[in-house]
Amino acid sequence: MRKKAVIGMSGGVDSSVAACLLKEQGYDVIGVTMQIWQQEDALQASENGGCCGLSAVEDARRVAGMLGIPHYVMNFRDEFQKKVIDYFTAEYLCGRTPNPCIACNRYVKWEALLGRALAIGADYIATGHYGQIERLANGRYTLRMTASVKDQTYALYSLTQEQLSRTLMPLAGHTKEEVRELARRYHLPVAAKPDSQEICFIPDQDYAGFIEREAKEVLPPPGSFVTKDGRKLGAHKGIIHYTIGQRKGLNLAMGHPVFVTRICADTNEVIIGEAEDVMTRELHCHHLHYMAVERFEDGDRFLAKIRYGHKGAYCQVEHVGDDCLHCTFEQPVRAVTPGQAVVFYRDGCVAGGATIL
Repeated sequence: MRKKAVIGMSGGVDSSVAACLLKEQGYDVIGVTMQIWQQEDALQASENGGCCGLSAVEDARRVAGMLGIPHYVMNFRDEFQKKVIDYFTAEYLCGRTPNPCIACNRYVKWEALLGRALAIGADYIATGHYGQIERLANGRYTLRMTASVKDQTYALYSLTQEQLSRTLMPLAGHTKEEVRELARRYHLPVAAKPDSQEICFIPDQDYAGFIEREAKEVLPPPGSFVTKDGRKLGAHKGIIHYTIGQRKGLNLAMGHPVFVTRICADTNEVIIGEAEDVMTRELHCHHLHYMAVERFEDGDRFLAKIRYGHKGAYCQVEHVGDDCLHCTFEQPVRAVTPGQAVVFYRDGCVAGGATIL
């Protein structure tokens, strides 16, 4: 009997090619488009390569029709609002910089979708993410970094062992260029469709404007830019407008570039410093999540990525509580940002990760 796989189809080239590959591999494939955010119109969604709008549904439906597989639209807006939008807004209001894609992957694209897939008798869920699932000698599942420049293991570090065991990633081993070539070979109508933007629910990338609309009456007021020794430099527009390492948009006449080094929500201050002030060799992180290992041991050495585009730097870890680590880097890293994830790799695989404090 053929195994049944529910694939999340965003209407983009990656998930469309993944669906083609699954069918070639003999799976009984069901396409599902997750309806999570629909405040952008269909034209805007199409232009941005959006994964949530009306055009995404239509593109996914067309591809499913070409493949002869059933296609359904499932409403996940409540889960998306609670686990992604509310979290994103709350973090910015507290002076942190969140990563909504990590939350969406963990709680919506996996937890919620997997639950519904199992309820209809599926064996697996599948995605168009670039990552390779492996089961190690210790019995644990992990993700191996891929050759693709679009390696997405950083944003998937919080997936559970159960979720990994039930997931197929047909694009493992392929580069983006190879996937586009496969799309042309399959004559898919989305072969030339642009990639989705970084945060799908903010197509104009105006994070502060989005938070202002979401938070409404609880917005932090304007406050002060100050130096690390407390000297006031001027007024800022509100802490939601800033992130660690930011240089542009400060409107401070200092005569040379200065940077945001810290955001203090309790005093409503944004700390300003020099280029060297955004460099550090240590960080603290909490909300530990394990993937390839059952636990981090004091003295463990990992390649750590502190943001999606970070190439990684080696560090050693030490526990400072049951759910907190102190990480010491061998070389300084730039702009360690509270709210972002730090993901630890060993031998090319995700060992685990945490949230930067």
